[in-house]
Amino acid sequence: MTSDKRKVAEKPDNSTDIAFVQALAEVLKDNDLGALEVERGSKQGSKLSVRLSRAALDVPAAPPQPAVAPQAAPAPAAPKAETASGDDPAQLPGAIISPMVGTAYLSPEPGAEPFVKIGDHVSENQTLMIVEAMKTMNHIHAMRAGTVKRILVEDGAPVEYGAPLMVVE
Repeated sequence: MTSDKRKVAEKPDNSTDIAFVQALAEVLKDNDLGALEVERGSKQGSKLSVRLSRAALDVPAAPPQPAVAPQAAPAPAAPKAETASGDDPAQLPGAIISPMVGTAYLSPEPGAEPFVKIGDHVSENQTLMIVEAMKTMNHIHAMRAGTVKRILVEDGAPVEYGAPLMVVE
């Protein structure tokens, strides 16, 4: 009967399991991991299953920030025009808006004359520029006849979807 009491009174030694979990926590921290899951068996035939995770404190991801950065290249020209005339070029009725994300080209090939210049009269459906997206050259056409009032992007500049490219009035 004394041997039964001794079995009940004895607590299993968890020090190795605790040390194992602490070591896993260090691996999680040192390698900047979000979660870690490990299973191992012990000598007594029992199984230890550990899942560690930590909450992401900095949720804003880096990919959206670079997507905004390419638009910053053509943006400096727009504020100067806004302050001079007091309007947003994207809101003007003659604004030509980028239909996609890509690279704007003002001429058909490097070194060639641009499709249009400020002050040029254009006809409806005339090519104004090219936006390259995924190695495809997409011609941007005038929606109506008019005069090119502003060119809001530089040749070879990255453009975002919905960014104003030109104003034709």
